[in-house]
Parts: sequence; C-alpha cells; structure tokens
Amino acid sequence: NQQDFALVEQFLDAMWMERGLSENTLASYRNDLMKLLTWMEHHRYRLDFISLSGLQEYQTYLVDLDYKQTSRARMLSAIRRLFQYLHREKVRADDPSALLVSPKLPQRLPKDISEEQVDALLDAPDPNDPVELRDKAMLELLYATGLRVTELVSLTMENISLRQGVVRVTGKGGKKRLVPMGENAIDWIETFIQQGRPALLGETSSDVVFPSKRARQMTRQTFWHRIKYYAVIAGIDTDQLSP
Repeated sequence: NQQDFALVEQFLDAMWMERGLSENTLASYRNDLMKLLTWMEHHRYRLDFISLSGLQEYQTYLVDLDYKQTSRARMLSAIRRLFQYLHREKVRADDPSALLVSPKLPQRLPKDISEEQVDALLDAPDPNDPVELRDKAMLELLYATGLRVTELVSLTMENISLRQGVVRVTGKGGKKRLVPMGENAIDWIETFIQQGRPALLGETSSDVVFPSKRARQMTRQTFWHRIKYYAVIAGIDTDQLSP
C-alpha cells in the first residue's frame, strides 16, 4: 500500500526534524516498520484502520518467528511512536498501540543470586552521593538491559537517548545494536546526568556517560569492585558474584 509507505516516510521525516534522530536510529525504525507494513499488506490491514487486535496478532507473529525479546521491544517502540504520530496528525482518531503490552526484557545481573538479593543490591547505593548515584544508575541499566560490563563502562553520551529510551551499543566484531532501557533505568540515568555527573566531572569534560572520580572511563575491574562493595552492604556473599 503506497499510502502506508508514504505515511511511514513522513513519520521518519518528523522524527528527524523534531527529535534529531541519528541516521542509524532512523534506519532501524524504517527497517522495523517496513516489516510491519509487509505483514499488514499480506493480511489486508492498513495503517488508518488496523485495530489493537491486529497489532496483537503481529506481536504473536514476531514471537512465532523467534525474535528476541529485546528486538521485539525495540520494534514495539517504533510501532508506538508511529501510531502516536498518526493520531497526532489526525490520520487516525485513536491510537491502537497504546494498550499493547511490552515484552518482558531479560533481567541479567549476576546469575546465581535471588530476586530479593537483586533488589537489595539495587537499593544498596546511596543516591545522595554522586559516586553512588552513578553506581545506582549503572546497576539499574545493567539489570534492565543485560549489557556486558565492558559495554556499560564504555557507553558515551552520543550513544544514549533518554527521549527514545534506547542505548546504541557496539558489541563484538564492531556490530552495532539498539537496546531498549526500562523506565526505572531511564529515570535513574536522567537523575545522574542532571545531578551526579556534573559533580563528578567538575571543570573537566568527558564523553563517557558514567565517568570515574577522575573523569575518565571506569575500568571493568573497578565496576566489579563496586558491585562487590554493594553486595557486602546488601548482605550477599561475594563468592556468588563473578564478572
């Protein structure tokens, strides 16, 4: 349906103009939305009249294709933004994506600790201290996304979008991917960037989201040392933790 393809291009233009999204993010959105349009065409749906049940059908289709939870969460983010745009521009009277349920993202902190211990670990840092506020934001992001510690400590400001709720990560072999963050992680990172980060950096500038006290990139080993420090506070046996 040419009209639907045109609407997606208009949406992407609006995202670029209004939000200043990077080419990589736009390409990811386009790719995800073209998958939706191809499926819709096959099932005789159109953007101006597909219902919530139609979008739920598409979600089931993605599950059946064995897309990872993180991929499905990213696709859903693109779909939600598209339908918010169509509703805003009065192409539709409603937003059927508003009631879609997000896939549960993998929660990967150290493997051998219980949910209660994870909660205790996340609550251990004191958010009134800039260093511990940084650590709190890092732990929340690690828990929400399952990033590797090396990816977490090397994350730069240009690769994080709080507005979009995603981080762009360069993994093994230089392969880039977009990873959705949970609401909790977004809130704590935003608090750290506004309050803790300026206190850590002082007069120095740094591209790293989570700088060390000397405004440098934290090492992987230092971060694990910090986790073990909070494990002691949380009453967790540090032998249960491994990098």
